[in-house]
Amino acid sequence: MVKAIYARQSVDRDDSISIESQIEFCKYELRGEPYKEYVDKGYSGKDTNRPSFKQLMQDIKKGIIETVIVYKLDRISRSILDFSAMMEEFQKNKVGFVSSTEKFDTSSPIGRAMLNICIVFAQLERETIQKRVADAYYSRSQKGFYMGGRIPYGYQIINTTIDGVKTSCYKAVPEEVEQIQLMYALYSHPEASLTDLIRYFNDNDIVHLRGRSWSTARLSELLRNPIYVRADTDIYNFYKSQGSNVVSDVADFAGVNACYLYKGETSNRKQYDLREKHLVLAPHQGIVSSAEWLACRIKCLNNRQSAIPRKPKNSWLTGKTKCRKCGYALTVRRNKQERRYFVCSANMSYSTTQCSGPGTIHAEQLESVIVDEIRGKLREVELLTPANDNSIPLVNENKAKISQIDTQIAMLVDKVIDADGPLMKYISEKVSALERERDHLLAKNLSLSQSSSNNPLPLIHDHVKRWDETSFDDRKMVADVLIQKVLIDTDNIDILWSF
Repeated sequence: MVKAIYARQSVDRDDSISIESQIEFCKYELRGEPYKEYVDKGYSGKDTNRPSFKQLMQDIKKGIIETVIVYKLDRISRSILDFSAMMEEFQKNKVGFVSSTEKFDTSSPIGRAMLNICIVFAQLERETIQKRVADAYYSRSQKGFYMGGRIPYGYQIINTTIDGVKTSCYKAVPEEVEQIQLMYALYSHPEASLTDLIRYFNDNDIVHLRGRSWSTARLSELLRNPIYVRADTDIYNFYKSQGSNVVSDVADFAGVNACYLYKGETSNRKQYDLREKHLVLAPHQGIVSSAEWLACRIKCLNNRQSAIPRKPKNSWLTGKTKCRKCGYALTVRRNKQERRYFVCSANMSYSTTQCSGPGTIHAEQLESVIVDEIRGKLREVELLTPANDNSIPLVNENKAKISQIDTQIAMLVDKVIDADGPLMKYISEKVSALERERDHLLAKNLSLSQSSSNNPLPLIHDHVKRWDETSFDDRKMVADVLIQKVLIDTDNIDILWSF
């Protein structure tokens, strides 16, 4: 058995004792005896997640350590719970503990009590330091100081002075700024998607100037970052309406400077949740107009929160069609003549591997084939007799109400961009109430369609019989009830039925 010296240093500073000095102090306790060093440099004492400490505990359990020597108690632990567990392990394995500067004797009750008292103060010191650092961070961030982190695309760091304090700020990089402005201009169009942006950039050989590849996650991050916006009162009202703490005065939002967004102590870590986060005007100028930025930010917000569910309107087969070769879904695209066609979504991800599956399939032709197959399937189960369901008129009445609700929601959403804080709150509450009413009506219709025979197939038969007059939602309902998925390759279409 040998004695062990444990040394730890979290930060190498002039006012902190070095690893080498700690070891020299501990050697005084050895009196020339052999020892083994365990050193953790760059690790905090807040927990035991330290490689050399873990190795020390393993060696103790193996029975090869007789005594552990440290320069000071807080070098090995600053947590009451961790220290208690460690001392319990020491006693179980009959391992002594020595603090070279504090002279504790763990063999007596009073010595162990003094150790516990000291570790309480060590933890208090750590928590005090944490609070002081957090307060300093908060104070500096409120004044618009640069607080570190990854440099956003479109900017570089330069030195500056704010209120007599030296700090840093962002300066625009013209080539990258041009790409950022193009992103916002494209995505602010109502019909544009993040995938459309990636396709446009790849088709036009617009490469990431920092050597990375474009992705929807990266684009979404860029399109919601207030570091780019020329912040005016509309930006102020938007963040207020989302529950953010806007530090800068509303009079300072003059449409020139961009903003920093900081996470508060109680705020959610999720990027789309702006509640309790802090917004501060930054010293650098923005590069995107507030109207364009808000249009993109609200799209990202709605996409993420799914505040207003988006129903697939391109085809009632959306979500059912799969590529037999790669397993990816077939998605609907439109060409310049507004013709709809299905393509394998693997070919839209711009990954290194492309799918050579079914190619381009005209949506109208595929839908016509599937309808004929549905009619044939209904003949097989002998459900050609007309449905005689007294609930159908009430179902249709509810559908008319649902359509009116969807129109009201769409009108309210159109007003979001021009809304101030109070109006934004009213719109949100009104849309929520309308959605609850719509969900209630949808549930009633589902119950009515399954009444009497407790089977929706008679109602489906009625929809299929009058297919040309059937609404998009009803066509989608027919597909959802009858079809699990449709597998498609170059020469074949296979339908997996639900019954």
